[in-house]
Formats: sequence, structure tokens, C-alpha cells
Amino acid sequence: MSGDQSLPGGEPVPEKADGAAFWETPDIYGAYPRLTEDQTARLAELGQRRTMAPDDVLIREGERCETFYVVLSGTVAVVEDHGTPEERLLRVHGPGRFIGELGLLYGQVAFYTAVAREPGEVLVVSLDRLRHLVSQDSTIGDVVLRACLCRRALLVGQGAGFRIIGSRYSPDTRRLREFAVRNRLPHRWIDLETDEEAEELLRRFGVGPAETPLVIWRDTTLLRNPSNAELARLIGLPSLPAGNRHGDVLVVGSGPAGLAAAVYAASEGLSTTVVEAMAAGGQAGTSSRIENLLGFPSGISGAELTERAVLQAEKFGAAISLPLEATGFRPKDDDHYVVAFADGSEIAVRAVVLAMGARYRRLRVPGIERLEGTSVHYSATVYEAQQCRTDPVAVVGGGNSAGQAVLFLAGYAPKVHLLVRGASLEANMSRYLIDQVERHPRVEVMLHTEVTEVIGREVLEELDVVDNRTGGHRRLAVRSLFVFTGAEPHTEWLADVIALDSRGFVLTGPEAQEAGACPEEWHGRGRSCMTLETNLPGVFAVGDVRSGSVKRVASAAGEGAMAIHYVHRHLGHSAVPGTTGTPAVAGHSDASPRMRHKESAWLA
Repeated sequence: MSGDQSLPGGEPVPEKADGAAFWETPDIYGAYPRLTEDQTARLAELGQRRTMAPDDVLIREGERCETFYVVLSGTVAVVEDHGTPEERLLRVHGPGRFIGELGLLYGQVAFYTAVAREPGEVLVVSLDRLRHLVSQDSTIGDVVLRACLCRRALLVGQGAGFRIIGSRYSPDTRRLREFAVRNRLPHRWIDLETDEEAEELLRRFGVGPAETPLVIWRDTTLLRNPSNAELARLIGLPSLPAGNRHGDVLVVGSGPAGLAAAVYAASEGLSTTVVEAMAAGGQAGTSSRIENLLGFPSGISGAELTERAVLQAEKFGAAISLPLEATGFRPKDDDHYVVAFADGSEIAVRAVVLAMGARYRRLRVPGIERLEGTSVHYSATVYEAQQCRTDPVAVVGGGNSAGQAVLFLAGYAPKVHLLVRGASLEANMSRYLIDQVERHPRVEVMLHTEVTEVIGREVLEELDVVDNRTGGHRRLAVRSLFVFTGAEPHTEWLADVIALDSRGFVLTGPEAQEAGACPEEWHGRGRSCMTLETNLPGVFAVGDVRSGSVKRVASAAGEGAMAIHYVHRHLGHSAVPGTTGTPAVAGHSDASPRMRHKESAWLA
């Protein structure tokens, strides 16, 4: 069978395994590992065997999956639109493989149906028991997590999941697409302007173009211009619990700094809630490869780093809620702080860790706004890169994020122009990236260059650029523009209560004190601002949002961990390193009820 044959979904044609009587999708991506006999035996200790007949449904599209399946004999097909004329085969699994992808670990709804193709037997393991084993056995944990991450990426590439119908010129269409992309949700965008399928779907559901964008899920659910929160609830992303909205620590933001704070706070027994306005991972989550992070000599993608950190935080009992945008902040009389959110909800906590990061600054040049989200991007992920296989692209920026994006895009596009307004790359880019960028045969570095105009009606056609030394203009024929031109913080909601520097970043420690921001009441506490503490006691800032911080993943994660040490000092606790028990509370024989360690499904 020739190697270039493929199924309609883009998967290679299933092949017959050596010495086996079944056909299955080959594991050419590393997404479909076969468990060893020892690994299967360990899982068998926690599960039960179950026979399956042809057409038995194990996982149903659109429903939450609460069971982990290992195929012992027979075959299982993974399909989309099961039982409809549009049914599409995605892959086939045989003995030794397991069924599931990233949504399995997160409690999201399934984006596919898993149905028995041939009679056989499966091992059934509850998710609670799986999570416990994964947390205890790093070998099985790594196999399962890496496969789930790869499978999610493949689902996205195959256009599985829900559909977004909307115009490329619609801001709400761009908003929904960005939310889906940033959260790595399998979906397919159907352009109202160019895709013939859009008109057919509008007729089928009896809606007009003015009612778009639409989200269609399984041809049974239709959302008209939903909010990000409505889309999140449809897919099963976690929301803020409606019950007891009190806790010890609230972490605002879920980039490396926020997730590190969540891991250390929850693992040390603090009741921990993380809220995120857009998607876990922050800017780091959009990075194609992070190569200068300690412990990852071959690099790690921002997506994989994020997913590992999220699972780690949840393992210790941290509650992560999104999309939830913080809009208000006020102190209470009982040494608590209240944070309000855009949906009208509130939470009261004894300490706050601000880890909102910073957003890439938008490029302000003529013609750019109408193309943002279609051919002008502020991140470079596989979603955007897949559109660049035949046409040259341009990247604006001279920092590490721009360098990483250039190298990633050069693996897809035939030509990548790196536009840098400065005289060299050395000022803001790491040496290891500079060497790779300058050696890459598909990359052209253009120094002293700035974009003056973006040209194109429906898609980007050309850039007008100027040499800022000579004033000479030049036209570049490119089809996509990626912008990485510095960042600005999202701190408007804090301006009346938290001390900020002239650019809006949060002042901490000595700088906050020197600015005269520390309140007089602190004198009664017998201390001044701690290193990462703001002008309000018990409120800390970490990562990119902090004034003067080092804009690196490792330093952000370090600050997040260090902030929890200061949280304990603020609360008067003595955390025991390396334990997950309740911290002792100075002067009290018993900790408050909210200080008791939260039970997690990951912990037996």
C-alpha cells in the first residue's frame, strides 16, 4: 500500500499490524502508542474487563467521557458524525492501544464517537483511578499525556469538532476563532464570504447572514453569536463553582507564573482558585517551541508545557476557571479581598496573586485592522502555520517570541521575512535563537525596517516597508503577517487600588514603597512590602505583569512559586516543604476550615 494514501479525514489508510488479524491506523505521529504488557497489567489492577460486540458505542460524541478504555482484543473505530450520512472515519485502534484524547483528562465533552468495529474485549478504568495512577507512575503518565496532546492536535488539523460560520470581516467571528484556537478546541471555520458550505448550512438551519457568526455542534445545537463563556460551557471548559466562593488564594492569570503559583499553593494545602480571561498558558502557551527552559534540552512547545502545568495544578486540587475576566477589585474589612468578574460573579480570598501577563501590542498602520484574524496574527501556532504552506510570510519584531515564530513558520512557509526596526538582533534576542535564524535558508532578516502600510482587500497581498535610515520604501509580496512588537499589561481594572508604573505594570516591594504606595496601616503589622508584594498586604504580582520582571518563562515560573512563600508569611503560616498537608497557622492549634487540604480526584 503506498505511503501517500489517506482517509477523507487526512489520516493514513489503516494498515495491517504484523502478525495480527486486524487493521489499524499506523502510529506515524507518535499519537497512538501501544501499551506494554507491564503497563496494561498495572491498569488492569485498577479496572475491569468488558466484552464488546460490533457497533457497541464506548464514547459518544458530545457527551462527557468518564471512562478510560484499553483495547485488549478486537478493534475500535474513532469516527465523527456517527450514524449520519456525513460519518467520517478518523482512526482505528487495535489491541494494546487506549481510547481518548486531551478532553478525557479535562472532563470536556468528546469530539468523536468510539465504536467497536470488531468483537473483542476492553479494559475499563475510571478516570479517578487513571488520574491516581498517572500521578504515581510517571512512565504511564508520560505515555498517556503525550498521546493525548498529539491526538488533540490531530483532531484540530482534521477539522473535527464544532463549526464556526462567519465572515472573515466580522469582529465576533475573529473573537470566537481566537478563543477556539487559543484553547486548542477542535473546530472548523466556514467563511461566509467564500465557502459554499456556509450558504447550505444557513438554509438548513433557517438563519440569515445577519445572524452570524454561528456555532454548530453535531448538527443538533446552534448558538447565535455566543459569548466566549457560552462556547466554553458547551464544550465543558471549567467555570467558577456556584457554591462557596471563598478561599485562601486567588491567582488571576494562568501563564507560567500563574500556573506555578497554583501548583505550589494547592500542593501546600491552600484553597486555590485560578481564573483566566482567555486561555491557559498566556503568551508562552502560543509558543511553537521553548528551547531555553531548564530541564528541556530538546525544547518543549508552549502547548505541552501548559497542559502539563494545568494537569499538575489540578492534581493538587487547584480549581481553574475560564473564560473569566476580572473587572473589579476591593479590600474587605476582614482582611479579605473581593475580586469581581465580567459575568457579575465575585470571589473573596485572603491573598491574591496577580499573574495576568501582558498582551502583544497591536501594530497601528493603515489597512491592518480589517485583516486582523484572517491574515494578520499576533501568535504563531499550527492553526496559522497551516495556511502558509505555499506563500511567503513576514514577522515583525526583534525579541525571542519573534525568533521562535520565525523558526516555526519557516518549517511551513517557503519564505519568511523578519522585519526588525533596530540595527541588530542582539539587543533583544537570545544568542541561540539568533544563530538559528541567521542560518536558516528560508529566513531573510531585514534590519532597520518598519511596516508603513498593509495592502489587501480580503487577504493580505503586500506590505509597504521603509528603511528607517534612508527613508526608501519597498513592497513585499506576503500573504500573512505575524506581529510580536512588545507587550502591554491588562491592569486597567486595578488602577484605582494598586500602584502601577508609568506603563501600567504593577509595582512591587521596594519600588512600591519608594513610590509612597504602602499604606500607613502596615506599620502595625511590623513589616514592609515583601519582594513581590504590591502596596496592599497580601496582594502579590508575578511574571510579565510585574514592573521590572524578566520576560522569560523560567523566571515567571520562579516568581509564581516564590510568591506562595510570601503568601504563607502574610497569612502567618509555616508551610512544610515537600508535603501537601495543611500548613500550621501561627498562634492557633487548628487551621481554619478553608485551610484543610482539598481532596482531588488525582489523589487517593
